[in-house]
Amino acid sequence: MEKQNPQPVCGQEALLLLNCVTESPYDSEKCIRFLQSLRECVLSKVSSLLPLVTDLYQSFVSGKVNKFVIPSQEHASEGAGGSATKPPS
Repeated sequence: MEKQNPQPVCGQEALLLLNCVTESPYDSEKCIRFLQSLRECVLSKVSSLLPLVTDLYQSFVSGKVNKFVIPSQEHASEGAGGSATKPPS
């Protein structure tokens, strides 16, 4: 079975814009359409993630969360003989 690589967020839109700006002759109207498409994609992703980031920030500020850990790194540091984070003072 073929392994699927994750695609970057708005990667297709970014690639279309990059290819457009490197074409000769340069078509500014076409590139502006690709730029608008990329902008709309990014804004749609940001607006869907904003509530999650806001909740996480509020938890951090209120003291419910005192550190951020990437789960895969947390397990790797446990096997390395200790914590990679500095103990609280």
